[in-house]
Amino acid sequence: MLQINGLTKGFADRTLFENVTWNVTEGDRIGLAGPNGSGKTTLLRMLTRKQSPDAGKVSMPRGTTVGYLPQDGLIHSGKTLRAETLLAFEKVLAIGEEIKKLEEQMSSLDPASEEHHKVIARYGECREEWDRRSGFTIDSQAEEVLLGLGFSPKELDAPTESFSGGWQMRIALAKLLLTQPNLLLLDEPTNHLDLEARNWVEDFLTNYPHAIVLVSHDRYFLDRVVTRITEIDRRKLVDYTGNYSTYIETRAKSLAELRAKASRQQEEIDRTRRFIDKFRAKASKAKQVQSRVKMLEKIVKVEVPPERKLMKLRLPEVERSGRVAVELENVYKSYGANLVFDGANLLIERGERMALVGPNGVGKSTLMRLLSRTEDPDEGEITLGHNVKTGFFSQERYDLDAERTVLENMTDGAPTEMIPRLRSLLGAFLFQGDDVDKKVKVLSGGEKSRLALARLLLRPANVLLLDEPTNHLDLDSKDILLDALRAYQGTLVFVSHDRYFLDELSTKVAEIADGKVHVHWGGYPEFIRSKESDSEAAVTPMTQATEVVPDAEPEPTVKGKGKAFSKNQARVIQERLEEIELSISETEIGIDSLEGRMAVPGFYDDSEAANQVVKTHEELKAKLKALYQEWEELAQKATAYC
Repeated sequence: MLQINGLTKGFADRTLFENVTWNVTEGDRIGLAGPNGSGKTTLLRMLTRKQSPDAGKVSMPRGTTVGYLPQDGLIHSGKTLRAETLLAFEKVLAIGEEIKKLEEQMSSLDPASEEHHKVIARYGECREEWDRRSGFTIDSQAEEVLLGLGFSPKELDAPTESFSGGWQMRIALAKLLLTQPNLLLLDEPTNHLDLEARNWVEDFLTNYPHAIVLVSHDRYFLDRVVTRITEIDRRKLVDYTGNYSTYIETRAKSLAELRAKASRQQEEIDRTRRFIDKFRAKASKAKQVQSRVKMLEKIVKVEVPPERKLMKLRLPEVERSGRVAVELENVYKSYGANLVFDGANLLIERGERMALVGPNGVGKSTLMRLLSRTEDPDEGEITLGHNVKTGFFSQERYDLDAERTVLENMTDGAPTEMIPRLRSLLGAFLFQGDDVDKKVKVLSGGEKSRLALARLLLRPANVLLLDEPTNHLDLDSKDILLDALRAYQGTLVFVSHDRYFLDELSTKVAEIADGKVHVHWGGYPEFIRSKESDSEAAVTPMTQATEVVPDAEPEPTVKGKGKAFSKNQARVIQERLEEIELSISETEIGIDSLEGRMAVPGFYDDSEAANQVVKTHEELKAKLKALYQEWEELAQKATAYC
């Protein structure tokens, strides 16, 4: 499908690719890996012919179609969302237009004329092609993809210019997925997607019938979608079979072997040089010395890639807050006719790492603004606990001085002990070299976002409110941030669409739905399992409701072990078993969550709060034991009568 031979590409004095050979075959799902600036986007642009290599060739078979989604910059206007998306079916639409014209011609021509016969013949060809291309389904296909990407049904006929930049990229992605090119090139396709849309795209790409090459800084997305990782390493492309997690393990082993090989080679070189130096002046050893000199000249040094040293980001020490960090009581908030919160309540306790979840537009960012006091509720109370100092990161406001440089913005107000480490910290947030001397006013939106986050993390705050902190960060920077937040001793409330980040960091989940905030014990993985259990349990009552037992006839029975057992009794037992299983799942989640809190350093410093948690933990364990005992008794009874 695609073949690269001898490809070389560089900028100024830096070579990105040198004499590269690589190929993509039909059905490949490839993730490009490499540090920021290694050339991932440049490679995608060369595959689309938007950039040319300095040397070498990119070859594709005749008829190969290529679709490319850049990171940003695509704008649509002049059509409705539905009409713009249907342009993905350009050829089908053209056939449909021709069919309409042919139908008009047939109605006006003499049925006995030769021209009428020609039109009839062409009409048959068009109808056959229309059916082959599933022309009748293009509207439903477009609607399915748009809804999957998060657009609402009422937005389908809205003008495209009414959508913001992130939604513009979703439109472009929808058109690409519907076009189904032979080679799909995606540069950060999940940047503008919420969790629900990401999950939908993951499923779509997993079943995509053609080749995919993508760049993503979403580890969970890579693990689910790709089956091969291609790393840009020492100006070459190196393939690893498997998903991203497999690549990390395999690469670590390969690097260890490579370093060992380089070490052995260096030992041999040093030994040879010592021999040469020792016997260089001896005539009797001249032949051997010369032989070793030639051997050294022929040695090709084993090149080991520089070790990626991820800096350790340690957040400033913070003062201890009271047990209750923030409390919302009966909060109402609306924007015009849009009611966001309808009597919402929420209690956030010290040391919790709470993830806010819910579909796009449900009110997650609104809740963050309320918690940070940058907005006030229409009604209700928001109370900060004793000694609480909040730090708020938002995608909408950066609080930066546009006339000062990146480094100057960081230095202003930074703790004295952090000043020597500011350049390293900026490097972790992708500001390299001269980037630190740029004025903020020339930075892109993504760069401003990264700078605002880095600056916030320098300021001591015992309650951090982070709204999409991982946007615009690469995988290494995400790992640095994740490690820092794991070690953070304060309280954390965050919104993220990065599933790996959610899984690794959250200890509690607050779901926003129907104008309320619903708290779930346990981290995000437990939350997902609980939701899945609820969905499965919800199916049972609907199925059972269709059963009707006539009053006029005796209840049928099942004979077993000498006892009569009614069908209704069997059903009641089965219903109770299912209720107990759900309760067991929820209780285990609660126990896991409490044990997570009890493991947090400093948990027992507040003995009163700790004793309450320990008491609740013991009560839940006793409840779990009773549930298992009841389940076993009912299961035996059900088995006895089957």
